[in-house]
Amino acid sequence: MKKAASLLAEWSLSGVEIPEAIKSISTDHFFDGLGNALGALREKVPTHEYVKAMSGSVGESFLLGTDLLTSAPNAALSLGALIHHLDFDDTHAGGLIHATAVSLPAAISVGSAVNQTWAEVKTAGILGLEIACRIALGSPHGFHARGLHATHISGTISSAVVTGVLHKVSPATLTNGIGIAASASGGLLEFLNTGSSTKQLHPGMASLNGVLSLDLARYGATGPESALEGKYGIYQTHSNRAFDIDAVISELGSRWEAGQITIKPYPACQLSHACLDAVAVVAGEIRNRLSQADEIKEILLTVHPDSADIVATPESEKWSPRTPYDAKFSLQWSVAALILDGGIGVETYSPESILRPEVSALAQKVSIKLLPKTGVAADAPGHAVVQFLSGQVIEGQVQCSAGGPRLRLSKEALLGKFAINSGAGINEVENFYQILHSDDISLSQLAREFKSLMRGK
Repeated sequence: MKKAASLLAEWSLSGVEIPEAIKSISTDHFFDGLGNALGALREKVPTHEYVKAMSGSVGESFLLGTDLLTSAPNAALSLGALIHHLDFDDTHAGGLIHATAVSLPAAISVGSAVNQTWAEVKTAGILGLEIACRIALGSPHGFHARGLHATHISGTISSAVVTGVLHKVSPATLTNGIGIAASASGGLLEFLNTGSSTKQLHPGMASLNGVLSLDLARYGATGPESALEGKYGIYQTHSNRAFDIDAVISELGSRWEAGQITIKPYPACQLSHACLDAVAVVAGEIRNRLSQADEIKEILLTVHPDSADIVATPESEKWSPRTPYDAKFSLQWSVAALILDGGIGVETYSPESILRPEVSALAQKVSIKLLPKTGVAADAPGHAVVQFLSGQVIEGQVQCSAGGPRLRLSKEALLGKFAINSGAGINEVENFYQILHSDDISLSQLAREFKSLMRGK
């Protein structure tokens, strides 16, 4: 009986007919991902700076944001880290992974190396989205419960698939590439206890490892066909929960997980978003009470247990973030900032912003109530109750966070987010959006258009 790796390989190489709706939605995600990369380029991103130093006038792939060429693995490393740097990139709720940050870098870097069109790159990238989401969905929150980053694990495998599709390898070679990629997957969540930046590196490292894994398979290296469901496969060793291999391999081509990905409206951990939205619904009322010299006594947030483990506990450690990235994983601090500032943007998590004593003081008034452990954390409802010293109570509630399949961002909101990230004018942003949605574009043109949006960086 064929194992999951073989089935995924055969399907990915079978000339899959991707529905037009999935193509359109996925292209929106690629647009959003490149916008997030432009936002990251406002800062010095270590992986990008490293790859720049290793690049020059000779190479197989474009290093986006520069006039340099580099190797395909290094190009994937850079772009994956850029897309994820701000934690503003999309999330698949069921698998709790950042799909575009691992799929698109491999697609663009390998596509430019083998001289593929943007249309071919998009197709491979969409298949990468699908595989990444399905691998993570095989054990929802299971990798995180083990202390590992699901994006790194699923992304390494999906990047190998993307690479194999663009190289047009045989199913046997791709199966080996998947097996090798599984051995190269990991990504520790220990950054949660230190505020360090390793999570920012994970998508780039996953993309790099996936490209390398498939290249090794092309040169004769072999990997276990049972690398997913086997006794020592990723689920048995990397997940702390039961796994369902049918969630990975069933209904391929008819059930599209690539259509279930959420575009973030906030540059913070997705697990915070439902509560942030619940507070945002009533933020005006809260600020009006504060302007009347009323003071907040308590903010009670209802949180999914799996979310609490990552963004809300230990509570005392969430009040005063150690680093900007630490703040992105503090629900308490983020809610306090939203109330005091009237919104959340990239600037909310600047080094100067996270030191504000008034935000930390309000964060200490946030209490957590756990929801029943049903459904997946990233698709849970949000509920906030704000009690004032005067006795006034303000309550906000949402059924799910914005940006996902149940409540997609409008095109205007998507373009606006890109404009803020890039610093470009809305007409330039609209033009880039239309270019990405067309099939009549080369990767060299895409690279030029991307760089043209970087003025001032």
